[in-house]
Amino acid sequence: MLKLSTPHLGEEEITAVANVLRSGNLVQGKECEIFEEELASYLGIAEVVLVTSGTAALHLSLVSLGIGADDAVLVPNFSFVATANVVKLVGARPIFVDVDKANYNVTKESILDAINRYDGDENLRAIIPVHNFGCPADMTMIMELAEQYNLIVIEDAACAIGAEHNSSKVGVFGEVGCFSFHPRKIVTTGEGGAICTKNGVLADNLRLLRNHGIDRSQKAIDYVLAGYNYRMTDFQAAIGRVQLRKLSDALFKRRQLKTVYLEGLSEVEGISLPQNIVGHSWQTFMIALDENISRPEIIDYLRKNCFESAMGSQSMVSLKTYTEYFKSYMEKWNSLTLFKQGLALPFCEQYREGQLDRLVNLLKSYIQKI
Repeated sequence: MLKLSTPHLGEEEITAVANVLRSGNLVQGKECEIFEEELASYLGIAEVVLVTSGTAALHLSLVSLGIGADDAVLVPNFSFVATANVVKLVGARPIFVDVDKANYNVTKESILDAINRYDGDENLRAIIPVHNFGCPADMTMIMELAEQYNLIVIEDAACAIGAEHNSSKVGVFGEVGCFSFHPRKIVTTGEGGAICTKNGVLADNLRLLRNHGIDRSQKAIDYVLAGYNYRMTDFQAAIGRVQLRKLSDALFKRRQLKTVYLEGLSEVEGISLPQNIVGHSWQTFMIALDENISRPEIIDYLRKNCFESAMGSQSMVSLKTYTEYFKSYMEKWNSLTLFKQGLALPFCEQYREGQLDRLVNLLKSYIQKI
């Protein structure tokens, strides 16, 4: 079975973890400190704060920026549910925004539509643009709108480490950028996440929040605010440091491999391909099927032929948690169609062109019979 993705782990990661285990320091320590420095250097930003997951990164960011019960936050309607959940968890109101049907990210038109339709009592405080599947959102446009409407920008770059917009790494444009190191991400630490920011004061507050609000001085330890336990461990950071060294090569291979799908499926009726945007990191390769093609049947067909496939991502207003936010004007939204018809295909740098060629031929054969 060719999985959707397989973590690219080797002897270097195993050795790095073993060294940490032998040291006896399993919690947040020197490895985490060095990993933060290396990530900051790679991203080209002043501060990185490691946490336990991408969700924790988003949650701490909202808390540290003071977003809460009297606020509303613009959120893409096509993303992993955590993007909306963290808004709800801090007591704020998510305002859902449609996405482009080809690159799966928010557009200027969809943002303005959401702003113009907004009629709530809460203050419209922030926007969380998502770089879906590693495709860089148009941060130039988003930052211009954010300035115009006085919005805080929190980048959800969970899937997009290494992706670039206008030659800058994504995550560095907003007040904060949030990353995930889940096993399906290009850089993994098992579970884990990171927040990057240019703001040193904000970074200090994030570090307090991730560790119970502990303030350490030479004289004493004090708990200066009610914080969380969102610390990464040293053996996770040790894995991440090795993974980061492999990132450039992984991105190069993924950007080559995606051509197998883009060229092989380009003339197949019933399939819409993702837009090939400069700076895309290709964490996931998702296609969209026409409505006359059954996604469950294709998933079953591919599984029987030893290929794993799955839905791409969620439409928030289609989920039980957020059905109260559904409005009639959303019925024709791209995000609802992508939720119903999006299909993620096996994709990572370890896979071979021949393996993906076989899947392309299977899809062609299946669709021709419909």
